[in-house]
Amino acid sequence: MLTSISDKEFGQFQRFIFQSAGITLSAAKKALVCGRLSKRLQQRQMKSYSEYFRLLSSGEDAREVQMAIDLLTTNETYFFREPKHFDALRQHALASRAGNRNFRIWSAASSSGEEAYSMAMVLADCLPEDSWEVHASDVSMRVLEQARTGLYPSTRTTHIPREYLRRYCLKGNGQHEGMVLVDRKLRSRVQFMQVNLNETLPKLGLFDMIFLRNVMIYFNQDTKRQVVERILSTLKPGGIFIIGHSESLHDISSAVQQVSPSIYRKP
Repeated sequence: MLTSISDKEFGQFQRFIFQSAGITLSAAKKALVCGRLSKRLQQRQMKSYSEYFRLLSSGEDAREVQMAIDLLTTNETYFFREPKHFDALRQHALASRAGNRNFRIWSAASSSGEEAYSMAMVLADCLPEDSWEVHASDVSMRVLEQARTGLYPSTRTTHIPREYLRRYCLKGNGQHEGMVLVDRKLRSRVQFMQVNLNETLPKLGLFDMIFLRNVMIYFNQDTKRQVVERILSTLKPGGIFIIGHSESLHDISSAVQQVSPSIYRKP
């Protein structure tokens, strides 16, 4: 029978997720780690968390390492979360039309895709069809696979404006009763990719707008500075950077200027 996780073992997984994804787990997360990993240990027929940690540290099973990262990464999101941010998106996108250029946006911690598809709905509504791109990334392969399906419980779609729900979503039936599917054409406009924000970024190009919302709360101060510096290097001059309402760039970066709560512009 599996025992509870010891303080020493919890410390091992604190270091593991920090080194893997830059995420800082407080002591209050001990029960979360225990709960999320216990089934995995049982499936691997392991008797202790130390044994599982040794497997992860050995480098012999990259898939298991990714599985552990997926389990320890908190992914919480929903469609059109914090509506003022999507109002800002619409305003900035419409302003870009005067320059007759392609509008590029990045959902830098997209989780299961609701944020990225919300972006796509706004852009499909206000810009010409071939004049915008949505890029979305996450460290977790599990949530990226879910995001690509575009299939969600209908209870998760209550914040989608009714007109968008009609135009861009399909109501499930049969085995998908109670589900909503994002329209295939809209899904094809969102590019999902795995990106670890705690490492050197892949070549992504420059963006007109970047969302990094409700992510920094999991990083310590030094990691916040490093992550924000990397991300802002991909933001065009005049571009908009958006963080969560509970977050701040105070003592994190002076590369952007606040224009309203949680909304910043790069000079």
